[in-house]
Amino acid sequence: MPSSPTHSPLPEPSGPRRRSLLAAAAAAPVLASLTGAGAASAVDSPDGPRALPGGGDLGPNVIVFDPSTANIQGRLDEIFKQQESAQFGTGRYALLFKPGTYHGLNAQLGFYTSIAGLGLSPDDTTINGDVTVDAGWFDGNATQNFWRSAENLALVPVSGTNRWAVSQAAPFRRMHVRGGLNLAPDGYGWASGGYIADSRIDGTVGPYSQQQWYTRDSSVGGWLNAVWNMVFSGVEGAPAQSFPEPPYTTLQTTPVSREKPFLYLDGDEYRVFLPEKRTDARGVSWGNGTPRGTSLPLSNFYVARPGDSAATLNQALEQGLHLLLTPGIYHVDRTVEVKRAGTVVLGLGYATLIPDNGVTALRVADVDGVRLAGFLVDAGPVNSDTLLEIGPEGASADHAANPTTVQDVFVRIGGAGPGKATTSLVVNSRHTIVDHTWVWRADHGDGVGWETNRADYGVVVNGDDVLITGLFVEHFNKYDVQWNGERGRTVFFQNEKAYDAPDQAAIQNGSVKGYAAYKVGDDVTEHEGWGMGSYCYYNVNPSIVQHHGFAAPTRSGVRFHGLLVVSLGGQGQYECVINDTGSPTSGTDTVPSKVVQYP
Repeated sequence: MPSSPTHSPLPEPSGPRRRSLLAAAAAAPVLASLTGAGAASAVDSPDGPRALPGGGDLGPNVIVFDPSTANIQGRLDEIFKQQESAQFGTGRYALLFKPGTYHGLNAQLGFYTSIAGLGLSPDDTTINGDVTVDAGWFDGNATQNFWRSAENLALVPVSGTNRWAVSQAAPFRRMHVRGGLNLAPDGYGWASGGYIADSRIDGTVGPYSQQQWYTRDSSVGGWLNAVWNMVFSGVEGAPAQSFPEPPYTTLQTTPVSREKPFLYLDGDEYRVFLPEKRTDARGVSWGNGTPRGTSLPLSNFYVARPGDSAATLNQALEQGLHLLLTPGIYHVDRTVEVKRAGTVVLGLGYATLIPDNGVTALRVADVDGVRLAGFLVDAGPVNSDTLLEIGPEGASADHAANPTTVQDVFVRIGGAGPGKATTSLVVNSRHTIVDHTWVWRADHGDGVGWETNRADYGVVVNGDDVLITGLFVEHFNKYDVQWNGERGRTVFFQNEKAYDAPDQAAIQNGSVKGYAAYKVGDDVTEHEGWGMGSYCYYNVNPSIVQHHGFAAPTRSGVRFHGLLVVSLGGQGQYECVINDTGSPTSGTDTVPSKVVQYP
């Protein structure tokens, strides 16, 4: 593999994202919990299953701090030591900070670790210190810093700038940084892209070596540079639209958004806040004091614990409870069925659903206002036709007033072990908002190979009027994204084609060389996308040629803004960017080929 970029202040990455198999390290439990009765499982009685209780203990891997807690730094360091390199481990942690002011902390976040404040506003919980992600565990390369998050905190960084060197599936939400934000690892090594939403950074954001990034409904004091693809929607202080040079794609507002649900404290009681929908949103949702929305008491949630069965989860849903998935791994031998309008399924600490026996992990009915947030779906060893379904086939109800939202819900096929799925995420319901997802067929780890973790399609959108903000989909055997619905919109798309195709024949799509990363159905009459990139790195067979990254019908209602394709180090090539338009990639030079507008 090539060496890292030089340690200049604004490096241009010249080599592929390096990834390697790392030993899985399971974290030992760190004991701490909230006061309350433990969550119970269903118990049969002569009259049928006993009713499940709402509320209760959040379990041993939710660690709650207040300003008087002793040795907070020691606890943070202990968890980080366990999770720093546990890329495919079983440890899952949520670190929650009660409102107040904390001094002298550096919360380093490893894999499957979420940190969050428990106030209604980020400014209710202030850390005079840092929430840090760096890449020392991987020799200064941040391209594998996945599956971690920071939410609902105010930071006063020690040096004036907080470091958040992440790649996919690592959201930075609802944060207030009273200083600057550095998105690169120490030494400015590789970093491959990420996501900020509903955050205020008073100082300058320095992406440095980040290849691409999406920022939504936020406020920044400045933005330093761009490498390949920087996208903004509804961001105060964002750079002006300038794609292709510098490659900034800037929308003044986000068409529709509704922030992620979050846990907070109301006095001594835990509640879940449900932010309201915003249209043509710009700036943070919490800027004028109390955010707008509604809230639910914890007693309205079944507080699930690892080991709970799908039958138990479904019983809770049938009772009218919402689901709070506490950190851990949940094997489901049947589909979790969300049938009731307004249901919330909220995960803490990267709670992970694994479908057994080839079932679909979770399915949502064609109802209003379901909110799925904050969990991971890991494919099982028996092929699932689908892993996550939003609405049944043929769903047609109008949900414009109260859409379903899917936020920080991530999908993985292979890596942690054998996994297969024909299609990962299917969106059938109209008006669904998918806000930040990473759907990943693993290119490294356990159970990885062209047929070993076979997964033909990443995201398939059949519903009309679907909006996706922050779409990361990588390495599928056929189409990474296939969009069949009308009036679909995507703001930011990041993709890598599968690394491991054995030869040209393996990816041949009829008479076309390769399956597009993003395919709009031939019959679609209206579609729009902004800030979209596809990369190839055919390292098994560098002679493979991909005709294009994007495929769409050529008609006036199908429009794209700010497209690019890149060959990473000449490992495979693109002939065009979209359809037959755009220059081919250029040999071994890792230089994007760009199309400003299409058609």
